[in-house]
Amino acid sequence: MFTGIIETLGTLESLTPSGGDRRLHVRAPGMDLSDTRLGDSIAVNGVCLTVTELAADGFTADVSRESLEVTTLGELSAGDRVNLERALALGDRLGGHLVSGHVDGVGEVVAMEPDARSTRVRFRAPAALARYIAAKGSITIDGTSLTVNRVEGAEFEVNIIPHTRDLTRFSVYAIGTRVNLEVDLIARYLERLMLGDRAAEPGAAGGARADLSEAWLAEQGFPNQSGPRD
Repeated sequence: MFTGIIETLGTLESLTPSGGDRRLHVRAPGMDLSDTRLGDSIAVNGVCLTVTELAADGFTADVSRESLEVTTLGELSAGDRVNLERALALGDRLGGHLVSGHVDGVGEVVAMEPDARSTRVRFRAPAALARYIAAKGSITIDGTSLTVNRVEGAEFEVNIIPHTRDLTRFSVYAIGTRVNLEVDLIARYLERLMLGDRAAEPGAAGGARADLSEAWLAEQGFPNQSGPRD
């Protein structure tokens, strides 16, 4: 687990093919790796990876075909900056929110504009993730824990303060930049739990179901929120 509070920016040294997937080497002189061991987890742009080799100023990890297909890691080039965070230890302060490092989909920057000293950034998420994104809820963008300010359809806005912009990949974002998105864990599990016994039916394994409708909720005894109120 992670917190979404980026520890440092690293630099991608290489992303080389290796037996059908790829091997990633990151140089991270700003990260204290003194207590890191082989097999530990480090989030790279929000993707949980397992350390397979250690150096004095960096580490190596394997990136599976699954990770290459559902994240932006395969789009990186040598020299690109990457957000880094080591796994959360029990007893650490949870400055952001609980982040699993399992990316749900890839979004895109669609607008950026100054907002006093901050920057307002608008993203478009995949349509299947829109239901999990709520105003004032949490979302993880390239491993960074952020609060959603506004939501309109599959698009949402966040506000980036100068500290976050300077110490993360937000400093290189532009219109069209593709980013890794992880929605709030609670939203994903809540939807799954609400399916009840139907979660075991074929087609439910993917999580989001179109038939999790208001009519179905009423059948399960949930109150109708759209009817008249006193």
